[in-house]
This record gives sequence, C-alpha cells and structure tokens, in this order.
Amino acid sequence: MANFIDRRLNSKNKSTVNRQRFIRRYKSQIKKSVSDAINKRGVTDVDTGESISIPKKDMSEPVFHQGSGGVRDRVHPGNDQFSPGDRIKRPPQGGGQASGQGEASDSGEGEDDFVFSISKDEYLDLLFEDLELPNLEKTQLDKLVEYKTVRSGYCAEGVPSNIDIVKSLQGSIARRIAMTSSKRAQLKACEKELEALEADKHDHIKEVKELTLEIERLKAAIAKVPFIDTFDLRYRNYAKEAVPTSKAVMFCLMDVSGSMDQATKDIAKRFYILLYLFLTRTYKEIDVVYIRHHTQAKEVDEQEFFYSQETGGTIASSALELMVKVMEERYNANDWNIYGAQASDGDNWADDSPLCKKIMLKKILPKARYFSYIEITQRAHQTLWHQYQDVADQCGYFAMRHIRSVEDIYPVFRELFKKGEQSAA
Repeated sequence: MANFIDRRLNSKNKSTVNRQRFIRRYKSQIKKSVSDAINKRGVTDVDTGESISIPKKDMSEPVFHQGSGGVRDRVHPGNDQFSPGDRIKRPPQGGGQASGQGEASDSGEGEDDFVFSISKDEYLDLLFEDLELPNLEKTQLDKLVEYKTVRSGYCAEGVPSNIDIVKSLQGSIARRIAMTSSKRAQLKACEKELEALEADKHDHIKEVKELTLEIERLKAAIAKVPFIDTFDLRYRNYAKEAVPTSKAVMFCLMDVSGSMDQATKDIAKRFYILLYLFLTRTYKEIDVVYIRHHTQAKEVDEQEFFYSQETGGTIASSALELMVKVMEERYNANDWNIYGAQASDGDNWADDSPLCKKIMLKKILPKARYFSYIEITQRAHQTLWHQYQDVADQCGYFAMRHIRSVEDIYPVFRELFKKGEQSAA
C-alpha cells in the first residue's frame, strides 16, 4: 500500500479558493449534514471539524448530448406484454446503484456519496452562520470593554509623584551641555593660552590679565546655567487602554427527578452542546457550571450531571438559588458575561413555581446576558411553564421553548438565537 504526500506549495491560495467555491456551491447540502452531526458531540467538544457526506444525486450537473429524436417504429419479436399505444419505460442507464442502495448485481458500476472533511472553523461558520447572541450590543458597550492603565512614555507636565528622576537628569545634562558647549570650548582655549604665556620668559602682564578676566567671565557664565530647570522635568505618562473582556460563564441547570429519563437528559445535553459551541464564537474563555437538582440542588461535573442515578422529587427553585450563590461567590457580573440554560420536563412542586419566577426576575436576569428555558415533554405544560411565561413577557432576553424530540433541538436553537430578532415566548 503506497502513501502519497502532496508537498506542493499552495500557490496564490488556489486550493483554498476552490474549496470555498465548492462550499458555497453546495452550501444547503453541507449545512444539512452539519446540523445532523451535532447530535454526536460532547458539550465541550470543539477541537475537531466534521466529515460531511453529500449524496451523488445532489452533485450531478446537467449536460447536453445527442438524442435519438424523431418518430421511430420498432418491432419487438416475441412480444407478449405490450399492445399498440402502450408506453414503455426507458431502459436503466449504467449498472449498479450508488451509496450501497439496491439489490446485489453481477454487472454494472456505480458511485458512492461524496465525503470530505471540513475544519473546526468551517464547521462553526456553517453551523452558526445566521445566528447571533441576543443582548450582545449592550454587553459590548459596557461589559465586553474594560480599561487598564498602561505606561505611555513621558510628558512635560504632571504631578510630582510621577516625576521620573533619571529621565529628568538626562534632560538636564543634555540642556547644560547644549547651552555651555561653546563657552567651555572658549574657556579651554583661554586656559591653554594662559599656560603658554606663563611658561614664556618674556613679560606678558597685560595679556595675562586680560586672559584671566576672560576666564573668570566664562566660568561665571557657565555657572549661571542652572543644574536643573522646570524645562528638564519629565513625568511618567499613563493612558487607559481598552481591553476586551473575553470571559463568559455558562450555567447548565437540569431537573434530575424521577420523571427525567436518560433519553430526556440526552436531548438536554445536545442543547447545551449547541449553546457552548455558540458562545465559543464570541468569548475566548468560557467556564461551564453544571447544577443538577431534584428536591435539592448540587454543583457537579459533566459526567455526574448527565449520568448520575440519583433522583427524587422536584423543587426547581433550589437550582436557581444555587446559581445565585455561585454567581455571588465566583462570577461577578462586572467581570463575567453570564449565560444560563435550564432544562426540565415541566414537573415542579406547584407552590415552588412562583418562587422560581421571583428569583429569576429579581436575582438572575438583572445580572445575566441571556437565559433560556427548554421544556422537554410530550405532555401539557405545568405550573413552571406558566410562571416563566410571565417572566418572558417582562424580559426580552429570557426565552423559553418546547422540545418534543431530538429533531426539534436544532430548529428550536436557531429560533432562539435568530439574527436580528428578539427571542421571546
């Protein structure tokens, strides 16, 4: 078995251009395959791309060819099946069927579906192409942008505490050298000439006296130059630099009471996967907090969140209260962009549902960027759904949807995060 490695340089990105052209051409088929593949992934599995399969029939292109036109009469010897005027089906072209369909045959040829791989970035681009995070504009203005103080060179004005001594002395030395260089040169020349006159045995009293006076004048002029001047002072300058906040926390809340079977938990898991993937498009650092509850709530890891066998009754407010506690202890709303998603089959203790509404309106939504509630059930809506409907009417970034089966997950997700529309119940 031979392996071929293509080491040719990608001249002028020709392969990249052709690839993008192919993706644009078969975008609808590719997006359908991408949306079907989401059910196979883990919640934080965003490091790989996806293998895409396109049916051969979707890639066929129209061609022109010569046909057998005109009216023709044919005689079929031994015909015992047709009468004059009957329509005869066109004979099949080629041989076997593609993609493993049809019955076995001892002749003919066919073609399998076209399969190719897309990268992680291409996968996410296709999956979330026309979606956006609600309430993101507000977040970008006052939450996504922070400012930090950074050094920004030196300036000639400032407060005394910011004086840079070394830089100021360097300026002082440079100023004094510039202002006295000519006088020092003259002083040096005069002193040299005076030494020559004094060494001479002839009488040069007048010249010595004049040189002495000139030397004293030059020294006095040099001494008048101040050691340091206000012009020399340099202050450390500081400026505020915008730093985008790239931190977000995603709270996953799920009911694990006895009525929540494993199939329902798997549907909730797929929804959390989509939300996590979507947040990675906007934020670099994302913390995921898993909170499961029956009559009591507990923060757990992902494995226990989805697969623990512990069950009980249902008090949904316990999960909301734990979420508030975690937010206050670890995720300050001034530093973190908070998102929440709650999944339930709708069962809740009737007297607890009004408390859930109160906690949501008073403690969670004022600090959160977005919160979504999905109810996974085939039955009629219970008290929690009706209480949350009031919340959705009062808050534009709280959304709730009903999911009946796995096939509803991606359409519901797209409806929640559709670009340019408010998500409401």
